[in-house]
Amino acid sequence: MEHPTPIPITIITGFLGSGKTTLILNLIPQLPSTYKLALLKNEFGDVAIDSQLASSNTIAGVQELLNGCICCNLVGQLGDALETLRRDVVPDRIVIETSGSAFPATLAMEVNRLASPAGHFVLDGVLNVIDAENWKGYEDTSYTARLQARYTDLIIINKWESLSDRAYDTLLDKLGDLEIDSPREKSDRGWVNKEIVFGLDTKLAKATANKQGRSESHTDDHGHNHQNEVEVLSVAVTSSDDSSVIDSQKLISFLSEVNKEEVYRIKAVVHTYQVPSSSDEQTSMLGSPSSPSRYILNWAFGRWKFTPIPRSETLGEEPGEPQLRMTIVTARYESNKVKRSVEQKGLIIIECGKDYKLSVTRIS
Repeated sequence: MEHPTPIPITIITGFLGSGKTTLILNLIPQLPSTYKLALLKNEFGDVAIDSQLASSNTIAGVQELLNGCICCNLVGQLGDALETLRRDVVPDRIVIETSGSAFPATLAMEVNRLASPAGHFVLDGVLNVIDAENWKGYEDTSYTARLQARYTDLIIINKWESLSDRAYDTLLDKLGDLEIDSPREKSDRGWVNKEIVFGLDTKLAKATANKQGRSESHTDDHGHNHQNEVEVLSVAVTSSDDSSVIDSQKLISFLSEVNKEEVYRIKAVVHTYQVPSSSDEQTSMLGSPSSPSRYILNWAFGRWKFTPIPRSETLGEEPGEPQLRMTIVTARYESNKVKRSVEQKGLIIIECGKDYKLSVTRIS
């Protein structure tokens, strides 16, 4: 029996009024029309105003945990809520939007615990949305706000547009005082590129693989152009020998060394004989299939996952398909540095040193 593809879970935290729901609603128009996004929302009180708003904006399904905090007194209900979404909605991704007082580390540990037994879920990442206008006030008074900023994979700085340069620098200094090493990204009035937010996702990775080599416009319904928010590299490894495959061990060494502050996402289609290990697996790579196998690779926030591609799915492959097709999404001004690293370190190569060609091209 084929193991089910796990549903990626993104946790979005942030203090009250930071703009979490706006961020989520701005992600929806960026997704393919067939993509099913489910929302698990936690809020205090018993009136689900934000969830009603989310339901009206083509989110596939909503579950609500009300009158308590998802990381403590409601944590026991989390598993049931996730299973309900998995069973009734069959989503491609679940977004958990926490209440303003949730402690993200506890919630992340619980999601990982729930993900382990049946493999139905996988934690993609934890994002923290900061209200730049009001951060100074609640950072000084709220222990939870500081913990939310510290225990996260990515910080989204929201509502920064009205700040002076000096006030914005003060905000960054405050974050520095918390000894935060998570990458930071400024939103554009609550808009953030989906390539930054969503990572470990087989369906979105397939869409990326099919479109690779073609530049895409990142313009939302309001006419804002976000194309310069990130930079994108296209990587390909080809060989005239059809039996050649990628050296999985060297590829994993490359993934282990990627700088989280320079690179947001890596997505790839990989041909290999060995069964590559995902970052959460303790065993070394085992097995040697009689013929090359193909995998979707997703890297996000220092974690990565290899998902086998069923032979019935072609991903648009043609005769002479590259042994590796990869998209690397970097922060602004970082693509040249990452490009040099890919070209010079010799970690994305063909197994056994066979002749091959590596090409790295910036496409946006």
